[in-house]
Amino acid sequence: MSFNLDRDINKKVHFIGIGGVSMSGLAAILLNAGYKVSGSDSKESELTERLKSKGAEIYIGHKKENLNNVDIVVYTAAIPMDNPEIIKAKEINADLMDRAAFLGYLMKSHHLNVAVAGTHGKTTTTSMISHIALEGNLDPTILVGGDLDIINGNYRVGNSDYFITEACEYKQSFLRFYPYVGIILNIDADHLDFYRDINHIEETFLEFSKLIPEDGFLIGNADDARVNKIMAQSKANVISYGVENGILRATNITFKPNGCAKCDVEYNGNVILSLDLNVPGMHNLSNALAAVATGIAFSLDNASIVRGLESFGGAHKRFEFKGEIDGIKVIDDYAHHPVEIKATLSTAKNMDSKRTICVFQPHTYTRTKTLFDEFATCFGDADKLILMDIYAAREKDTGLVNSVELGDAIRANGVDCVNVHSHEEALEVAKSILEPGDLFMTVGAGDVVKVGEALLK
Repeated sequence: MSFNLDRDINKKVHFIGIGGVSMSGLAAILLNAGYKVSGSDSKESELTERLKSKGAEIYIGHKKENLNNVDIVVYTAAIPMDNPEIIKAKEINADLMDRAAFLGYLMKSHHLNVAVAGTHGKTTTTSMISHIALEGNLDPTILVGGDLDIINGNYRVGNSDYFITEACEYKQSFLRFYPYVGIILNIDADHLDFYRDINHIEETFLEFSKLIPEDGFLIGNADDARVNKIMAQSKANVISYGVENGILRATNITFKPNGCAKCDVEYNGNVILSLDLNVPGMHNLSNALAAVATGIAFSLDNASIVRGLESFGGAHKRFEFKGEIDGIKVIDDYAHHPVEIKATLSTAKNMDSKRTICVFQPHTYTRTKTLFDEFATCFGDADKLILMDIYAAREKDTGLVNSVELGDAIRANGVDCVNVHSHEEALEVAKSILEPGDLFMTVGAGDVVKVGEALLK
């Protein structure tokens, strides 16, 4: 089926996994538009409570009985086809749509859609663009993959034609979108449980770029060779950016003691603005350039771009300062890919701290196995690594790989690494080695953050 936000107002929509970051945002947009919404999830959360307060029917657990007078059922890629609610939807002939297709149809109701794609940095860049758009009074609808303080959560419902969202490449989801501005931050090997190899991934990003209309904009990282190849084939307006290359470049770069960059920004050879960022690392400077390029595409004034970026202090779980205890700073970061981990630890090393003590929780067996060699060599900037067991997420443990094997490989590369098998054990090891002046980092996309939170308690 197709879906139209205005036409289908009398239909009831049910979300399987409504407590997810993206699904909760989609549900909120429908509630704001006056739809009847229900949904199920495995557990209660702040997001499910927030939706309930807006009028959604929330069910905990997945059961056939949860579908009451439902017309459309939306599900995520993580929901198996033997889910009882999927089975019930088929029995009652409800329209079944996956999350990506449904988001695409919501985007179709807008015109000035910004889709932020790339292997790394989507949430941070989407958040930066959101800050700029709000500063420029564009009144956008926003869907972001993490909590953002300026919108008090992970979504905002606007009343304009502007729609800002992350565009995930997993299972080619973003090929269902309708970007007017498409952004490609980088292209690396990931999700190899679906993609054949890096070339298959690059081909999919090329298909994504072809979704942009000729009067739209492709914004791409000119410091990434694969992104450059895609930009060279685009028929849309292209804005290339980079620290080293591109028509939009950062120059005169310096770093403050907290690891945050200051720089001038040149466009077509002319300095157009200066930035003083409040998020650390060279990778975040690159993300900021993508956000500047988006502001240029929408003809925003430079003052709004600067104010928007300088007011951004980071999204939750993206190098998020959690607190300090006994002179030890605690940071949590979502990094779960070797390239992200290297960037995160490099940023930490440039900060004013004595040592970096890192707790890492690998995310999924497939990713750990396919990127095993890269994981074994990406922790060089950690003074001590506490390695947890693999977080299964959507997978089952089939004996494909384990953290002890990974720990052996990391130790073989000269990193001081110890394996642990619970949050409690990770905390005890951390407490035995941490000293005043250390930076303690919890890194991963699972629930490793609990270790840092327990230390602070």
